[in-house]
Amino acid sequence: MSTKLSNAQIAWRAAQDIADGAYVNLGIGFPEMVAKFQPPGRQAIFHTENGVLNFGEAPPSGEEDWDLINAGKKAITLKPGAAFFHHADSFGMVRGGHLDVAILGTYEVAENGDLANWSTGPKGVPAVGGAMDLVHGAKRVAVVTDHVTKDGKPKLVKRCTLPLTGVGCVTRVYSSLAVIDIEDGRFVLREKLASMRVEELQAVTGAELVLPDVIGDLVAPEVS
Repeated sequence: MSTKLSNAQIAWRAAQDIADGAYVNLGIGFPEMVAKFQPPGRQAIFHTENGVLNFGEAPPSGEEDWDLINAGKKAITLKPGAAFFHHADSFGMVRGGHLDVAILGTYEVAENGDLANWSTGPKGVPAVGGAMDLVHGAKRVAVVTDHVTKDGKPKLVKRCTLPLTGVGCVTRVYSSLAVIDIEDGRFVLREKLASMRVEELQAVTGAELVLPDVIGDLVAPEVS
């Protein structure tokens, strides 16, 4: 298989599509990296489910204030105008449609937009958590993910086999090999690695790719 993007490069690519001033929730773990790559002249307002709006980068090591954490229990800093609120108010923002974008990780995403990003397995977090609210409350839901599992099986599939987080909720996938939109229940290829043939990409995708007239090159700088 052609060289793939790193997690940081996937996060960078996802960050390029966030509008200036957008209210954004980033899933725990890998999706949190998106906050590091705000394009020049644009600044999102990040929301965390445990009750902070407009938080900033992680503090330097040794300077953490452990009263200031995100939903993933990682230390954060505050930007001017940051606000604190009750957990219930935080979910009121989510459920009330006040978030522009939610970016999450995934185990599987189906061509109809179904998302499975939690697991009941022995190593999984045994609860779906706030993701089920985010995927139906945010105006746009995107996924960042490796294109295949560790054993090479497609994560982009015709139908999910794992427990669903949400139904028909994902509209764009940023993977290690491609950028794919979900439109009318189909995977539509928007960008792919220039070094990878469409046939190669299709071979590691578990549902048919719709090919528009123009397919862009997926390019990302060296970031970490």
